[in-house]
This record gives sequence, structure tokens and C-alpha cells, in this order.
Amino acid sequence: LAATLPLTALAKVEVEAAQHKTLGAVLAVKISEDIAPGDYEALLKGIRANPGTFTRKIVLLDSIGGSAPEAIRMGRLLRETGFDALVPSTGVCQGSCVYLLAAGQKRTVKGHVGLHRPYFPSGDSAQAHAQQRNTRYDPAAYFREMNVASQLASEMQRIEPHRMRVLSAQELARFKLN
Repeated sequence: LAATLPLTALAKVEVEAAQHKTLGAVLAVKISEDIAPGDYEALLKGIRANPGTFTRKIVLLDSIGGSAPEAIRMGRLLRETGFDALVPSTGVCQGSCVYLLAAGQKRTVKGHVGLHRPYFPSGDSAQAHAQQRNTRYDPAAYFREMNVASQLASEMQRIEPHRMRVLSAQELARFKLN
């Protein structure tokens, strides 16, 4: 499916309606690069610009992560609007991108998913950063909300921000990410 949709990698958040040969009307979102403040608004704007009925809504992930609070906001929007999530074979989903993967009603991982504790340039913890911005940041609660094993949050906290651990197929299944 990813190869048949005409998406370019020029922006961080791209939303495009397409007519697929066998699936019919598809709404595709591609999220790439670094998740940053403002991406939620770009996603919302793109979804609103494509009203209608779709046989499938899919978010294609190829992101190095970024802002955890922004990814959680985006994830809630993706879940609320009924998207499936796909990490294509050529893609990676690392760091805060895992919140977007978790949001998928159906999750498919063909590429790699990497975990680490969120990093903030100021050196603050993710919790302190979220409180400064008045953003609710509770990864375990978010994962429960998305029907993903909440233990994923504690697993993420065990990995230093500057390190990355790629999940195996068995771990993806255990955490309900694939």
C-alpha cells in the first residue's frame, strides 16, 4: 500500500486523499522527520481539508521521534479519526514516534521500532517539561488508552535518551504494537 500512494517526503506531516485500485478511497497521512510543536495543527488541518468517507485511513510512519507531548496529542487525533498505523519496510519509528504507532486501530510494522526515554534539550525530565507547558504527559495511561501494554512506558524509561533499543518481533507482539 505504501508504494502505491503518491506521497512525497518534503514535509513533516502530509495528508493526501487517494483512490487505490483495490481499496477504493484512502486517506493517507505520512509523518516523517522530527516531531515538533505545530505538527498537531498541521495534522488537524490536513484531516479537515479532506472530508468524506474513506474505506481506509492509514498513517505511514518514518520518524526519528521528537516532542513526546506533541506526539501524544497527534496520536489521540489519529485514534479519534480512525487511522491504522504502518511502519513500512523502508521506515523507522523511534523515540516519541511510538506514540503515533500506538494510536493506530490496526498496527503493522515492517520496518524498525526503536525505544528510548524522551530527551529534552534543557535536561528536564519529560514530566517537568509537560508541566511547564501544561500538557498532560502520562505515557502509561496513554498506552492503556490506546490498548497497548502499559509496560511499554516503563521499558522506555529504562533506556537512556542518547541510546536506542530496537524492538524484536516478539517484543512488538508482547507490547501489542504489531
